[in-house]
Amino acid sequence: MGDKIRAKRTVAAAGVPVVPGRDEAGLSDGELRAAALDVGLPVLLKPSAGGGGKGMRLVRDAADLPDAIASARREARGSFGDDTILVERFVENPRHIEIQVFADAHGNAVHLGERECSLQRRHQKIVEEAPSPLLDAAARERMGAAAVAAAQAVGYTGAGTVEYIVSADRPDEFFFMEMNTRLQVEHPVTELVTGLDLVELQLHVAAGRPLPFAQDDVRLDGHAIEARVYAEDPARGFLPTGGRVLALDEPDVRVDSGLAVGTEIGGSYDPMLAKVIVHGADRAEALHRLDRALAAYTLLGVPTNVAFLRALLRHPDVASGDLDTGLVERALDDLTGGLGGGAAVPPEVLAAAALERMHALERAGDDPWTIPDGWRPGAHAWTRWIITPAGGEPVEVRVQGRVSSAWVRVGDGEPVEASLHGTTLAYAGRTVTFAAARDGDTLWLGREGRTWALGEHVAAEGGAAAAGAGDGVRAQPRCPGLSWPSRRPRATRSPRGRRSWSSRR
Repeated sequence: MGDKIRAKRTVAAAGVPVVPGRDEAGLSDGELRAAALDVGLPVLLKPSAGGGGKGMRLVRDAADLPDAIASARREARGSFGDDTILVERFVENPRHIEIQVFADAHGNAVHLGERECSLQRRHQKIVEEAPSPLLDAAARERMGAAAVAAAQAVGYTGAGTVEYIVSADRPDEFFFMEMNTRLQVEHPVTELVTGLDLVELQLHVAAGRPLPFAQDDVRLDGHAIEARVYAEDPARGFLPTGGRVLALDEPDVRVDSGLAVGTEIGGSYDPMLAKVIVHGADRAEALHRLDRALAAYTLLGVPTNVAFLRALLRHPDVASGDLDTGLVERALDDLTGGLGGGAAVPPEVLAAAALERMHALERAGDDPWTIPDGWRPGAHAWTRWIITPAGGEPVEVRVQGRVSSAWVRVGDGEPVEASLHGTTLAYAGRTVTFAAARDGDTLWLGREGRTWALGEHVAAEGGAAAAGAGDGVRAQPRCPGLSWPSRRPRATRSPRGRRSWSSRR
């Protein structure tokens, strides 16, 4: 089952529907081109070994076949040490639905329902749910029975997943894609709707014991959804990111995570950081709970896809269950429109960054005549800060008064009354609470699933342009309220490491 060609032939012999295509081992480039034209474009080129979308190529034009075949072979060889390629007809508007199966060494095999995995980027899953909003009980039973037949055809033992491609336009048709001979990332949603611990069940079967239940004993209760938290930038084509975890506060739902404050995230491993999983009485409740959980997820120091996930969950097609594997790519511009480095940073974020710097200077105990004019005794001038969001353009923010009662002007906007107390900002009649952490000269702020990395310094007399050219006075990287290492005794810390601006009274 780890070889897609052998797997397709095996399950086809057992009566399981397979996608039309050519899967003979050792097909040459010319034979692959002929097979693709014979099957009919569009086609999907797939490595026989491996998974995770690596080496897969969708080809719609015959002129693109030579380059696509060469590219697929090259990636398959590099990823799996095997450049064998098969060709399959591409199912338009496809949905990715998989069946969890379990089998023991005594001839017993069952399925535990399906998972909908159609929300993907680069052929890799982002959000998974159980059960699928597409299937009814009859379709579930047909697909489940075929999955069990596939497992029994090879004498399978343990946990496995039979993956199907289903046309969104013709949900009664399903085709076998492959079988993953292991426990998958998304297994928690099956655990939440069945009440079964699949890891415990694996150990039970591996110990030689029979399955402790039969197919008729399996019940699905409610709806479960999982979102994968990745260290990546959706606005830049999902490029992996990295950094050091400065603050972490995970929501009070099931979170499968290996993160801790201080964890270094690099490029040597898969960028998945954690999985956030929720359960609800129905799909609408589960979607709402997942959105709230992601809004409460705080990770500072490493750019992630959390804000993108929230935008995806609010997409009308996701809310209605009208899914297919191309939805994310089609809606990508809308989903990332306010998330990229060039996106406008909310003025309250820029105001908070400037006031945090003012707070650092007010608490630093330096000679007040060396501090910016904004709070020099008896003065009413504006202190001018240059705030530079990561990947964005510098913005001038002016502050007049003290942090506890100030006027703030962001860019060319009108002056606004503002104040900062602990982690709470009062700005233009609104009250906003941030998570905050500092890494040298960079301030990280986060709220509602979004994060901003901000650099700041005092502007020189020449204005924003002069300061941006390097003539400004750099703010000292110390702030008792945020308590980076030089001022650690003044900080307060949550159980998961999120630091606050609150100082000792």
